[in-house]
Amino acid sequence: MRGAGLDLDVSEGRIADPQAGYRHLFPPAVLERYEIYSYRNAAGILATGFPAQFATLLEILTALRITRTQIRTPGGSKGPIVRHIETLFPPDWVEARINADLHVRLVDARGGGTIRRYMRRGYLDGHRIDFVNGKVALDLEWNSKDQTYDRDLAAFAAFYEAGAIDVGIILTRGAALDSAFFRSLGRVLDKDGREGREDVYRKFGASTTWMGKLLYRLDAGRNGGCPVLAIGITPACVD
Repeated sequence: MRGAGLDLDVSEGRIADPQAGYRHLFPPAVLERYEIYSYRNAAGILATGFPAQFATLLEILTALRITRTQIRTPGGSKGPIVRHIETLFPPDWVEARINADLHVRLVDARGGGTIRRYMRRGYLDGHRIDFVNGKVALDLEWNSKDQTYDRDLAAFAAFYEAGAIDVGIILTRGAALDSAFFRSLGRVLDKDGREGREDVYRKFGASTTWMGKLLYRLDAGRNGGCPVLAIGITPACVD
């Protein structure tokens, strides 16, 4: 599932979980509209360990529709598509930032007494995740620089290692939303809704956030030990 003209730093999920082991967890209406990859049994953990959050996720995926006009409309750091998708999440799915101090105690291996104790303040600091509910995390990436995935996966790993989450989800642009699809949309709209000069496909290059760039990083283990469910939006979600 590679788009045209893409570089070699992409993947098709070489070390993802076998799809036969988790596709039955998703209704046909979701499978028909999204590319789904599970790493470290993320789908199973989510469906069996967090049924309420999984049900909410399925509701969001079922309701998600984007329009060609939204795609053609420029939006800066947070465009109309991201703002629209954010409205689909219930209020108890909140942006979260992790902060932790490390308490260290050196112990005499022979006598058991404390040699020294100290605290490393800010041992974890600054990692953010778009949506957290219980021990489930979700980041949304539509059309950022692909290095944004490194930030997302580092945040998942930090939250996971601290015991704050058990599974992460990334909702992003699927490989099927490729150059050919974006070429079919014509030109970008200006602020007044009139057709501009730039072609839409030029906004969605190979080095932006799309599924192949995410899977490449997951296959490289950049999520640490955190189970990750990768969900790609396809043209079937576009009206």
